[in-house]
Amino acid sequence: MKVADIFLVGAFLFFLGSTIGWCIEVVFRRLFTAKKWINPGFLTGPYLPLYGFGVTMLFAITLIPIDTGRYWLNSLIIILIMGAAMTLIEYIAGLIFIKGMKIKLWDYSDRKGNIQGIICPLFSFFWLLVSAFYYFVIDPYVLNAVIWFVHNIAFAFVIGVFFGVFIVDLGHSLHLGTKIRAFAKEHGTVISFEKLKESIKDKIEKLGKKANFAFPFKSGKNISEDLADYTQSDGGAQDI
Repeated sequence: MKVADIFLVGAFLFFLGSTIGWCIEVVFRRLFTAKKWINPGFLTGPYLPLYGFGVTMLFAITLIPIDTGRYWLNSLIIILIMGAAMTLIEYIAGLIFIKGMKIKLWDYSDRKGNIQGIICPLFSFFWLLVSAFYYFVIDPYVLNAVIWFVHNIAFAFVIGVFFGVFIVDLGHSLHLGTKIRAFAKEHGTVISFEKLKESIKDKIEKLGKKANFAFPFKSGKNISEDLADYTQSDGGAQDI
């Protein structure tokens, strides 16, 4: 496979993982955590890069030539590598946002054995389960999707549009992130991004208005005012 083809396949897998992961997170938050319809993640659009990188990484790991002579041992090694890779991706992403943006996208501080509230043994175990499910159930479909994409390269236009929107969204979200970072540095805190969105949503709905799902920070106020209200009422900011 040519370098250009490998790049396009990686972009395609990132597209699949990001969009499907976003759908999973929306439903998960509605059913199990926030109990509300919350637009997850740092970006505005329907995609989560963490899952995009994850699916791309998992697919690449399945291509590693491991042959111990035993299928079960080959599978075990692959799944362990996958679980470790997903935990590493989660840690790097979490660390970048906490250290660079003063934002926590998730928080495992109340979990035993956690490291900086970014990763913990429980969720590393969940990543192992996800990896096993991917390896035994999902990977054949992903492989078929990749084969389809290679034979229908015109779909690359859709991928191009996706990344065009993604880059614009990233610029917009980073601009918002710099404002949150400035507030957090001034007050010596780290902001829980999801709780901030929940706080703004609750505040809007208490006024009898409908919160904007796609743009959760559109409250009619300056983001600094929302941050001030949030830290005073919810205590979601954490000392650093």
